[in-house]
Amino acid sequence: MKNPREEAAGVKPGTGRKERPGASTSNNKARGRPFPPGNTLGQGRLKGSRNKQKSPGQGLLEEYAPHLMRKCIALAMQGDASSMRLCMERISPARRSACIPMSLPTIRTAQDVDKAAEKVTQAIRRGELTPSEGGTMMNVLESRSRVIERVQLESRLEKLEDRMATKLPLAA
Repeated sequence: MKNPREEAAGVKPGTGRKERPGASTSNNKARGRPFPPGNTLGQGRLKGSRNKQKSPGQGLLEEYAPHLMRKCIALAMQGDASSMRLCMERISPARRSACIPMSLPTIRTAQDVDKAAEKVTQAIRRGELTPSEGGTMMNVLESRSRVIERVQLESRLEKLEDRMATKLPLAA
C-alpha cells in the first residue's frame, strides 16, 4: 500500500530514501557506460591531424617559427648564453638511456643467469657500471630468468602429461 506522504516527499516506496532526480526506476539498465563502444561516425582521426589550437597565439607562433629560429641562432652566434642553451637543447637533447657496454655469457639456464648477475655485481663493485645501470641490467636478467623458468615449467608439465596419458587408459 502506498504512503501518500512518501509519494509527496519524493521518497521511494518502502525504503524511506529519496529518489534522485532523473534516476530510472527500472534496475535492468546498465550504469556507467552510456555510449556504445566503437566509433559509429567513421574511421576516427586521420593520421597526422593536429590537435585544436589552445590559444590564438599558437597560429602566430607557427607562422613565424622559421624567423624566430633564425633570430635565436643569430643571437647564439653573437654569444647570448640563453640562446646558445636553447639551440644546444634542440641540436643535442639529453639522452634518456644509454647503451650499457658489457659482455655477458650466453644465457640459457638459471645457472647462466646466476653467472651473469655475478658479473654485473662485480662490474658495479669495480666502478665499471653505475648502480642504476647495474639495476637495469639486473632487471633484464630477472626477466630472462622468469622466461627460462616458464619454459622449463612448461616442458616439465608436458612430460608429466605424456606420462599420465600413457599410464592411464581413457575411460569411455
